[in-house]
Amino acid sequence: MSRKGAAARASAARVVDGVRSNGRSLDAALGSVDTDDEAFVRMLAYGTLRMHFRLEDRRRQLLDRPIRSRDSVIAALIDVGLFQLSDTRVPDHAAIAETVEAAKRLGKPRLAGLVNAVLRRAQRETSAPDSLEARFNHPTWIVERLQSDWPDDWQQILAANDARAPMWLRINTRQTTLDSYKAMLDEAGYENQRHAALPQALRLAAPVPVSRLPGFANGLVSVQDGGAQIAAPWCLGGGAARMLDACAAPGGKSAHLKELADPDDALICIDVDERRAGVIRETFDRLQLEATIAVADASETKGWWDGRPFDAILLDAPCSASGVIRRHPDIKLLRRATDIAALARVQATLLGSLWQTLKPGGRLLYVTCSVFKDENERVVDAFLDATPDATENDLLQNNNIRDVMRRQARGYQVLPGTDGMDGFYFACLEKAT
Repeated sequence: MSRKGAAARASAARVVDGVRSNGRSLDAALGSVDTDDEAFVRMLAYGTLRMHFRLEDRRRQLLDRPIRSRDSVIAALIDVGLFQLSDTRVPDHAAIAETVEAAKRLGKPRLAGLVNAVLRRAQRETSAPDSLEARFNHPTWIVERLQSDWPDDWQQILAANDARAPMWLRINTRQTTLDSYKAMLDEAGYENQRHAALPQALRLAAPVPVSRLPGFANGLVSVQDGGAQIAAPWCLGGGAARMLDACAAPGGKSAHLKELADPDDALICIDVDERRAGVIRETFDRLQLEATIAVADASETKGWWDGRPFDAILLDAPCSASGVIRRHPDIKLLRRATDIAALARVQATLLGSLWQTLKPGGRLLYVTCSVFKDENERVVDAFLDATPDATENDLLQNNNIRDVMRRQARGYQVLPGTDGMDGFYFACLEKAT
């Protein structure tokens, strides 16, 4: 029996329990893990949370009585074990033996027998999901909202949410070319492909640690989903000597703006969180780019705006992140139906405040990583109805972009899984001259 294997499974159970019982984000919970087998822990934690509703239902069917709340980490451990049995290539004997040993490492030796019994029973018996949440592996409110918003696509969206996201790269064309970098990947043996709509993008056939990407440390390349790479070219489409990224962290779209803009064009990046603003600075330093980075609340313009209007504003608004669930499966557990109306109010406030900082003839690109219409086209529609000098510019960057977009009453939607992309919404708003 591998001590390392048992320790990794115990760590994964702590991470899963931290999200489910304590409301921690998955990233934060993983950040506290200290192990030599980080990749395996991440795989187990991500997978168990991705399949949470199905695994929880299966565990409940296999147990004679519920596990007490004070032993919630054992419930998490059982789900880690069930995930190994159903969704991984880990041999069953290793999955069971080392998951049972992990119970002891979690300080619950008296429950090791229960873990063993449940996992061995899972080997012998099959069962069907007995709830809507287990059947679709999502909370009921998400299923129902998607059924309402996307009656022809909701099952496709749910399936995409449960798939592993591919690894997309954005080439820093300030330092190299797509062809040159593709040749580097080919030489390194990393299978990759272009996308006709995304001139700076390559998609890898299999994920690679960033430390192994050619030239990553020197700023030749960044990791950024293909859908996210639509934003910067669209925002710059009208020309922009003075730009604002209003909710900029972690800085991927900001950096893309600077990579594409004229070197003399000015970019101001603001974010309300000091730590996240620090991440923007690190990104810009690695990519050898310059921008003004400030910590501020974008909606409180008196605190940070100098009165000079912007040619272009990128508003990547706070949202439910319902379009990126496949990358952040903890969203299924941490987000609530009641959050959507509150987020829509924040989005509307940001739009109204930032509009005052845009010059006549300028453009504001409103972006979310949500698929919910209450955060997207309905927010934009209400804003346009209330703002006489605002119009939508629905001209897309190129015809290839049209192939991945869904035209909405206002704006455009990329659905999760489309050409391997995450889910994003875009609306380009122009100010009358």
